[in-house]
Amino acid sequence: MTQNLIAWFETLSIRDVGRVGGKNASLGEMVRALEGKGVRVPGGFATTAAAFREYVSANGLEPDLRRNIDALKSGKLSLHATGEAIRRLFLDAEFPQEISNAITHAYRELSKRSHTEDISVAVRSSATAEDLPQASFAGQQETFLNVRGERALLDACRRCYASLFTDRAISYREVQGFDHLDVALSIGVQQMVRSDLAGSGVMFSIDTESGFPNVAVVSAAWGLGETVVQGAVDPDRYLVFKPLLGERQYKPIIEKAAGAKEIKMVYATGGSSRTTSVKTTLAERQAFVLEDDEILQLGRWAAIIEEHYGRPMDMEWAKDGETGELFIVQARPETVQSSRHDATVKSYRLKQTGKPILTGSAIGEAIATGKVCIVRSTSDIEQFRDGSILVTEMTDPDWVPVMKKAAGIITDHGGTTSHAAIVSRELGVPAIVGTGNGTQVLHDGQEITLSCASGDRGEVYSGILPFEEVEVDLSGLPETRTAMMVNIASPAAAFRWWRLPAKGVGLARMEFIINNLIKIHPMALIHPERVEDVETRRQMREAVRGFADPVEFFVETLALGIAKLAAPYHPHPAIVRLSDFKTNEYAHLIGGSFFEPKEENPMIGWRGSSRYYDDRYREGFELECRALGKVRNQIGLKNVIVMVPFCRTLEEADRVLATMAKYGLERGSEGLEVYMMCEIPSNVFLAEEFAKRFDGFSIGSNDLTQLVLGVDRDSSDLAHLFDERNEAVERAIRQAIGKAHEAGIKIGICGQAPSNYPEFAEFLVGQGIDSISLNPDSFVTTIRHVAEMERKIDAGSDGAEQGAQH
Repeated sequence: MTQNLIAWFETLSIRDVGRVGGKNASLGEMVRALEGKGVRVPGGFATTAAAFREYVSANGLEPDLRRNIDALKSGKLSLHATGEAIRRLFLDAEFPQEISNAITHAYRELSKRSHTEDISVAVRSSATAEDLPQASFAGQQETFLNVRGERALLDACRRCYASLFTDRAISYREVQGFDHLDVALSIGVQQMVRSDLAGSGVMFSIDTESGFPNVAVVSAAWGLGETVVQGAVDPDRYLVFKPLLGERQYKPIIEKAAGAKEIKMVYATGGSSRTTSVKTTLAERQAFVLEDDEILQLGRWAAIIEEHYGRPMDMEWAKDGETGELFIVQARPETVQSSRHDATVKSYRLKQTGKPILTGSAIGEAIATGKVCIVRSTSDIEQFRDGSILVTEMTDPDWVPVMKKAAGIITDHGGTTSHAAIVSRELGVPAIVGTGNGTQVLHDGQEITLSCASGDRGEVYSGILPFEEVEVDLSGLPETRTAMMVNIASPAAAFRWWRLPAKGVGLARMEFIINNLIKIHPMALIHPERVEDVETRRQMREAVRGFADPVEFFVETLALGIAKLAAPYHPHPAIVRLSDFKTNEYAHLIGGSFFEPKEENPMIGWRGSSRYYDDRYREGFELECRALGKVRNQIGLKNVIVMVPFCRTLEEADRVLATMAKYGLERGSEGLEVYMMCEIPSNVFLAEEFAKRFDGFSIGSNDLTQLVLGVDRDSSDLAHLFDERNEAVERAIRQAIGKAHEAGIKIGICGQAPSNYPEFAEFLVGQGIDSISLNPDSFVTTIRHVAEMERKIDAGSDGAEQGAQH
């Protein structure tokens, strides 16, 4: 009989869900099938569903269970009263001798295997209807950590049985249509990893916001992992690009963001509590929890586990502070993004903006408006007004009923893998988590707009702002000879459009990354002694916090921003343009005013190529080159192509290329291609000479139109004269395309004109342009138009050939 009551993990597989529940079956599957592939899982055992049913039978609980459930269904008992009554039945019951003996004997064996007397264990609930691909029961039952000793273990097991009937679990099964008495509970008893001395967290093998499948998303905090799961902390966040993990010479980490990590959960040293939360030190808050090699190790395990299960996975990991080893402690199917099979992409855009009053991590991509309803505790949930925006410190499974009724959700604490984030995605409710002080900044009844439409960072605005929702249909998009590419403005939005069948990134502007993520003038980081303002120096110190070397902050942040832009369309090319700030724009960066001259006309002043070899900026340009070198040679994204902007003369081209080579970006080395923006009349007139120096051209139609027509593109007074379709501009473009093709190099265009003017797109296709790069929201309309233009051209060619034959 004992064999039917206890099962060691190594004897289980995923086929044993009905016997030990989804969580324990998955642990057994990994121990049995994946430890040989390097995935480490702490050892342990599971009680079976048969043991649970024996516990119910031996204590005669079934009649009382049915009576309470029937009273709930008939409305005679409230959910809370039902749960409380049933849990008391389980807590007052006793383990039959055979079950308690089986558990204690297995516990002694586990202690013996680990060479420790009375080993500390994690005691986890595993329901037989949980962690199924079509239903996520995660967090519905209880987990108990740092349980030590036989008496404490049996008490934790009894509490696990009772937790099958928490209010939230009863409610969830009611919604999902599961019969309460058909579900049994298995208990997983697993050796504790001493992550209280190190760190732990959550990991997904898919991007949880966009569904982009080629990354592993790792969240990390100090101490035991419950703080991350519960959303009690703002954790570190790391992204690993999975397709390059097999090439060991690269470190394909494409995002590293340090979280606040203000508390950590550790073992308690006294009293009845087994764990306690304490404040982290300043050094812990500023440091990353994981080293790069550890991040990559977890990324490899995520890929291995996903491949084995054949679907995206949601995992928990822990690092042992005594041995330094990493472990996977749970794995379950991801149930939100992996179940989406949409042929459409929804895009949201605010028609009016202002200064955000609150920011945090965006969950989802939607926008919501409404009145704030602050609820600080589950005991006050009845105060929530349906359709309001729920504002609270953090959530746990008890909050799900009210979360379903919210127009949007804002929390003080938690990251993108917290409970609030996971449930918000599952419910399709936009949320902003980890705001830090949302419950203090906002007040009850205040009208606000919650926007997750800008990428990773969610923004809250005062008042009800107008917005639009656009649905982009991706079904049946045609193939085109012309390579259709996308312009990506910021790393935060990089994954949003990965479903578009684009042939790469036609334009990624480096200055957007510098302006939005770095915010500091590179020369101010190199020469802080020249920054004479005390407040500016304070802002600089605040921005680079956590980096010992401010210069490395610039290189690392820029490299990761570029990598995140390039990854979604790998192995297609990602054309990254070197910085092209004007002097007035550079001056607005932190510390910039100390390094930038004042110019009467910055638009045709010291910008683009003229800066790179100039002693006033050369050191800053070196940092740009170092960042690009890191993306290509360390992270491994060789699809990155470097593009040189605003290159006025052949001599300037030579000086820029020589300077790039000096700083590690030599054209042709390691397959590096260097393109040039074709945006100045001299680029057109001398195209055949420029083509000897560069691998491709990209027409910058805004600057080319401005300089051909002599029209300031920012002048509202001259807006009626600014038109890319002007004959003079089209002649320049026609000439540039012809000369590029004669020289055997590619030429594309990266402006909005092809989207704005169908006849301009027809002109470009007719001239045989190699690629057209568009903003994502106009991609679908334009690709269909280009395909139609190509069909017309082909039909015209066929007619001409037939006429010639006659």
